Amino acid sequence: MDDDTSDDGASDDGGPVRILTLCTANQCRSPMVEVLLERALAARGVDAGVRSAGSMRGGVPASPGSVRAMARRGLVLDAHLSHQQTPSDVADADLVLCMARSHAREAVVAHPAAWSRTFTLKELVRRGESTGARRPGQTLADWLAVLGEGRQRASLLSEDPADDVADPMGQPDRAYEATAEELEDLVERAVALAFPDGVTTTAG
Repeated sequence: MDDDTSDDGASDDGGPVRILTLCTANQCRSPMVEVLLERALAARGVDAGVRSAGSMRGGVPASPGSVRAMARRGLVLDAHLSHQQTPSDVADADLVLCMARSHAREAVVAHPAAWSRTFTLKELVRRGESTGARRPGQTLADWLAVLGEGRQRASLLSEDPADDVADPMGQPDRAYEATAEELEDLVERAVALAFPDGVTTTAG
């Protein structure tokens, strides 16, 4: 697999940053990240649009455990209906945040040019904390390029707990709560890295 493919989907029109979160069914992890991201970005005054999707059929409500976990945080998932990921969803996003390597693999297969802006949430935080937060004047696309130095597409062929957030689907509420706590922490760290105070929200 190649390391570089031209990036033709990032916004460069000065509009809202477009973020897509992906998981399997779009009933647990990615919708939780969607609302957690919306809150964290709004708190920093970031002009952004956040959507979530999954690889399975759409039109299914969020899992009750996810709804309850977010309700405990003052966030609402009651009206959420799952959305099946499309290539255009990936192509239109400035940043694709995946809950596991398998989701990143599906996104990049659907739209190969998205490789440079597709990360698992854990990977983005890990790489961002290693290389440093986005600098003033640095576009999101340029920062993501720095984060992606040395990445290999072949890494997406295997699972790794260092990159994958466990799926709580079908488990007791304590599993959903554990996942929600992990995601909340990761989202706060990701937003602080990608949109630190004083840095514009320019995507590309």
